[in-house]
Amino acid sequence: MSAALVNTAVLRSEVRLLRREPGALFWILGFPTLLLVILGSIPSFREAEADLGGLRTIDVYVPVAVLLGLIVGGIQAMPQTLTGYRERGILRRMSTTPVRPAALLCAQVLVFGGAALASALLALTVGRLAFDVRLPKQLFGYALALVMAVLVALALGSVVSALSRTTKIAGAIGSAVFFPSMFCAGVWAPVQTMPDVLARIVGYTPFGAAAEALNRAAAGHWPSWSHLGVLAVWILLLTGAASRWFRWE
Repeated sequence: MSAALVNTAVLRSEVRLLRREPGALFWILGFPTLLLVILGSIPSFREAEADLGGLRTIDVYVPVAVLLGLIVGGIQAMPQTLTGYRERGILRRMSTTPVRPAALLCAQVLVFGGAALASALLALTVGRLAFDVRLPKQLFGYALALVMAVLVALALGSVVSALSRTTKIAGAIGSAVFFPSMFCAGVWAPVQTMPDVLARIVGYTPFGAAAEALNRAAAGHWPSWSHLGVLAVWILLLTGAASRWFRWE
């Protein structure tokens, strides 16, 4: 069997396994959009706010919902899966078969990356149809920022996997990273409403930079090169760290 066929079989297997995890699918695909629907059901969130430059609160929460899905997939779901494979010796047994552990890692990235992108599309669609939220005016810039945000989430999740010997440790580290990531993405307070000093600090974090880039693209502007640069630096640093520390056994 050729390497391409083996890799395809591994990818299909991982897709089937994820489909059998309704909890993971809900938190990645359903929860961000559900949160958006709950917030959009608050009448005051559908009214224009001067502090937001004439935007409604629901308008600025769509990029937050987009980021939330990929944060859950990259930091919570993927590390648990990979660490579980290592803990049960699956990766070690793979090394004696035509299936290489690297094929499994690539499949994980594609599966959870694809789920994160599907979550983003769902949030954008529901925001548009249910609450008349405008679609991103700078589509290419928005897509670029979104792809970079997915990559940084998966890279961060890979670091969590590399540092975790067991699924319990992966859950603990993932939770420790998850809540600050949600804060920086603007779940509790959109970046636009943060004090200037705090907003600048958050802008140097992976998801703070991603939130700023998505917001600018949604408004029709090209994402700031400084925010895209921050994302690129984090992707390189986290990928390098994961490659250095990751162990198959």
